[in-house]
Amino acid sequence: MKRMGLCIGLKPDAIPEYREVHAAVWPEVLAAITKANIRNYSIFLREPDNILFAYLEYHGTDFAADAATMAENLNMERWWTICDPMQVPLETRGEGEWWARMVEVFHHD
Repeated sequence: MKRMGLCIGLKPDAIPEYREVHAAVWPEVLAAITKANIRNYSIFLREPDNILFAYLEYHGTDFAADAATMAENLNMERWWTICDPMQVPLETRGEGEWWARMVEVFHHD
């Protein structure tokens, strides 16, 4: 299992809608996330900075392949069509990243 942290900005005027859609995530989207071997997935919002922080645990062996399969899911594509315009990717993100990956510097069970 690999723990992952990601972050991205959120447009201030999109906060109510972002909260609303995430209060009722479509079952098909949840199924696609599970199929991609992602567990214990949470998104946190830091206001007033309007930064989203996502934490997830990846239980597969090839994250790139699982992420690509998830991206091919039509329900995920529709979901991202709703959510992506609300987000503001960080200028410092890596090439090809939408959400910027973070490096784990500490963990305690």
